[in-house]
Amino acid sequence: MDLLQKLTILSDAAKYDAACTSSGVDRVPTVGGVGSTTACGLCHTFTADGRCVSLLKVLMTNVCICDCRYCVNRRSNDTPRAAFTPEELADLTMQFYRRNYIEGLFLSSGIIRSPDYTCERMIRVLELLRDKYRFAGYIHAKAIPGADPLLIQRMGLLADRMSVNIELPSRSSLSLLAPDKSKQGILGPMKLIQGGIRENRADLVQYRHAPRFVPAGQSTQMIVGASPESDLQILTLSEALYRKYSLKRVFFSAYVPVVEDRLLPGKTVKPPLLREHRLYQADWLLRFYGFEATELLDEENPFFDPALDPKCSWAIRHMERFPLEVNTAEYEDLLRVPGIGVVSARRILTARRQGKITFDGLRKMGVVLRRAQYFLTCGGRMMEGLRLSPETARRGLLAAQPPLPDSEPTQLSLFDKPGVAPWKKVEPWLPDGQNPAPAPVLALPGMAGLF
Repeated sequence: MDLLQKLTILSDAAKYDAACTSSGVDRVPTVGGVGSTTACGLCHTFTADGRCVSLLKVLMTNVCICDCRYCVNRRSNDTPRAAFTPEELADLTMQFYRRNYIEGLFLSSGIIRSPDYTCERMIRVLELLRDKYRFAGYIHAKAIPGADPLLIQRMGLLADRMSVNIELPSRSSLSLLAPDKSKQGILGPMKLIQGGIRENRADLVQYRHAPRFVPAGQSTQMIVGASPESDLQILTLSEALYRKYSLKRVFFSAYVPVVEDRLLPGKTVKPPLLREHRLYQADWLLRFYGFEATELLDEENPFFDPALDPKCSWAIRHMERFPLEVNTAEYEDLLRVPGIGVVSARRILTARRQGKITFDGLRKMGVVLRRAQYFLTCGGRMMEGLRLSPETARRGLLAAQPPLPDSEPTQLSLFDKPGVAPWKKVEPWLPDGQNPAPAPVLALPGMAGLF
């Protein structure tokens, strides 16, 4: 098999991993080295099938000893197999970089022979890039669950970011759909990476030239729609991972039916892209707006409203907190108003030191008034003609937001597309016609009471 055939197979097999991220780290090349990494991140471009081409996103091999039912590379699936040698992959990366096709490497792999053997081959690629080619570009490497801690440590000294994918958000789904994986095998490397990052920060305080360990942090990914967990369970686990392991990102990947299995949605079931989109919006609220998972969802409402974004849904359910007087409200309260972001909230705090703020002034500060107008007063007055109630606010917000297409797109757009119908509500998938029931969430050590 020639190199082009290997690249075709292994780049296509890597496209379902959503953890392709910006750098968040500075790496300057040594004299005679090539490439660099800046903290402002990489410029991403996506192909039609969703692959990110700013990084060479590829598997070391799609041969795998595991039989995860949701994975196209599982050992029981009849698919073309290929494997790069470390020398081939390192050389290919440098050729692509010199042609300005890529800015870095995203490297994952199926587990061939054993976790340790796989990890050693990935480390060899990184060593060739860093030592032989003196490559200072961005490298994101996937930690192999079950690999020796010393190998994880070696990989962390070569990569800018590492990730360990949880994939499934509950213990029951993990044992059912990925019987070769375990909670300990996933959380162990995650804990090790976090400990290494913490120790490295202490070393850098004392020794400025100490080698850096995973300077861009770690991330993980969860599949949405392959198993019956609710949005509440997924978001609660995400929140716990941020707190426990200081993750940079939790990525959500709408399940794409690529293999037939009685325990999984059939190929006629379309990927739940809108649900994935709502989870990303909620994740943003957790990380930057001070929300908690149990505020956004509860046992009575365990799934997000497909018609409204999570912030608008929360505001409508808590109308007793509104309207806020924009000239006196606290920063934390302003962040919870739909249409006000971090930047515009700070602008409000700065502007009101100089005088009273009006609705026209809010518009100039970047506040999205078509959402915020239902929850704010300026000088004790709401916008003219508005009456505050959950019903009027919901109708107004639904009319103001960009409509979403009636048929499932390949990817949600960030830009308005006028003239298309709103999304249909998609019920959560459950196997074999079962009734909705809470699934036990993957428990993390020391997190009693969070789930």
